[in-house]
Amino acid sequence: MNMIAPLSNNARKAAATDSTVVDRGLWRGAIGLTVLSLAGFGFLYSLAGVGVGQALFPRTANGSLIERDGKVIGSELVAQPFASDKYFQPRPSAAGYNPLALAGSNQARTNPDLRKRLEGTRAAAAQREGVDSSMVPGDLFTQSGGGIDPHISPQAAAIQVDRVARARGLGRNVVEGLVAWHTENKQLGLLGQPRVNVLDLNLALDDLASPATRAPAANQ
Repeated sequence: MNMIAPLSNNARKAAATDSTVVDRGLWRGAIGLTVLSLAGFGFLYSLAGVGVGQALFPRTANGSLIERDGKVIGSELVAQPFASDKYFQPRPSAAGYNPLALAGSNQARTNPDLRKRLEGTRAAAAQREGVDSSMVPGDLFTQSGGGIDPHISPQAAAIQVDRVARARGLGRNVVEGLVAWHTENKQLGLLGQPRVNVLDLNLALDDLASPATRAPAANQ
């Protein structure tokens, strides 16, 4: 029978030293890879994305802000509430139209509270527009996932035309023309659905008034 000779003390020390060196090498490699990954993907990649955005789409990259009289009054990307009958209304918001608190209701379709809220919102929209509840488009009583969707459907805009025209003393055909002009088609002809940017439409309505009588765009 072959016997394996026990390692000498020197051999044991050498083996332990080699193991320590290997462990240190692995740790250094792992730490180095982590640092490079964080620097590359966490910083350089983000920096490149910002640079490309500023170079190719500077307005969108900076929030698509809208200014009037030297003041920022909103963004084409963020919905905001309008209380006056002179303005088209956006979709309801679970986030209170706060861009820093994006949220949906997070309630299941089977939740009785959700059904009750939808019925109440739908009835309120119907009363505001002077129509039957069955005529209210879904996007006027349902909330978007983010809570600040700036668009409504052409149908949701059309049902508000009479109210806005009446409140502003305009002909229905004038308001309908503005809605048609501000209706955006599908992106690339394929993506999404036709839509109307509420803030852009309301500002166009204000542009019909003289500067002296123009109302502030938001929170009216």
